Amino acid sequence: MKLFVTGLSHHTAPVEVRERLAFDDAALPQALDRLRDRPGMIEGMILSTCNRVEVAVTVEEASDAGPIVENFLAETRSVETAWMSPYLYHYDGREAIRHLFRVASSLDSLVVGEPQILGQLKTAYAVAKEHGSMSGYLDLVMTRAFNVAKRVRTETEIGASAVSVSYAAVELARDIFGSLQDKKVLLVGAGKMAESAARHLRRSGVADIVVTNRTRSRADALAEDFQGSVADYEGFHDVLPEVDIVIASSAAPHFILTRDTMKTVMTRRRNRPMFLIDIAVPRNIEASVNEIDGVFLYDIDDLDRVVKSNLSSRRNVAEQAEEIIDEEVQRMMTRLKTREIAPTIVHLQEQLEQVRAGEIERLRAKLGPLTPQQEEAIEAITRGIVNKIAHTPITELRRKANDPEALTLLVTIRKLFRLGEG
Repeated sequence: MKLFVTGLSHHTAPVEVRERLAFDDAALPQALDRLRDRPGMIEGMILSTCNRVEVAVTVEEASDAGPIVENFLAETRSVETAWMSPYLYHYDGREAIRHLFRVASSLDSLVVGEPQILGQLKTAYAVAKEHGSMSGYLDLVMTRAFNVAKRVRTETEIGASAVSVSYAAVELARDIFGSLQDKKVLLVGAGKMAESAARHLRRSGVADIVVTNRTRSRADALAEDFQGSVADYEGFHDVLPEVDIVIASSAAPHFILTRDTMKTVMTRRRNRPMFLIDIAVPRNIEASVNEIDGVFLYDIDDLDRVVKSNLSSRRNVAEQAEEIIDEEVQRMMTRLKTREIAPTIVHLQEQLEQVRAGEIERLRAKLGPLTPQQEEAIEAITRGIVNKIAHTPITELRRKANDPEALTLLVTIRKLFRLGEG
């Protein structure tokens, strides 16, 4: 069995590419079914966040999952494979395990150390489990990935003072306006990002926070938590002329703020500057809005400067975490090799026992009637011969469990003794 990861992230693709490949929550179950129906697929999981879309699968030993997953992404996301391929990365085996461990531990995140990715990965895992897309090899790797993430957070300070995307957005607003104390802010969306943004806005002195969300009850709850007010989702455009900063993080699959809308808003504001931060994927705000005088639009990729500053100050901590990842990858590889070696040893012993028993049965007519003592002696002699034949390959397999050559030896022994053949 082989493990493959195919995907793209903020490292390899801009937001306009990521949003076209993103899966919303409602689409995941059907997508997992379509993935599992692909030839050679054994297990599958889809992780889709604002910064990455990744597909992790296990396949039969002889299969190459790369092209299969690429075709799956192209078909389900309605894009051309040639357009998408340059942005994709592919990992298999050891490197796939390393990548999943790093993602879970937030070492591959836009904001190193942010805690959200672990929750998103656990949700992707739970959805795959619930729909029967994960039950063996990948399940084992993901369970270990969650433990590795916990160890990284326990043994390092990777999570200490880590900025979130929402924090970076507020810092960017403060860079633009200086003090935020007299600014009015509209939060479009009431999820975790909006909650985090509200918390940082309060700490920055913002007193006037307005929340709008498709589900009114969630907007009410968030506004209550931060002493804000609520704008009706269907009519939130009406409050835009009064707002200085908009932070959009809704799950809407289309633009909720367009160029035409913002031109009208800016006329009513008499061109007083307005700061828009779009941290949603797919994006909530049409990119051409940035061409309007007085409007400053930033998307999630524009937060890179704040994030890089955070990373440079915590490089030593990240290096400590990478050492833990290296250790855990080696431990996982050893465990997986042991899982592969044990069945081979059992099959070898079973096959040799079949040969031994078959030969005794074949010669029984020539031997004639045997006494119990003779039967016992034949059993002891033939078992001793079989055990001596099996001793060397079994000892070598166990001895080389941690060796890079273990897989080669495993394949050689399977071929020599024709294990697994009909």
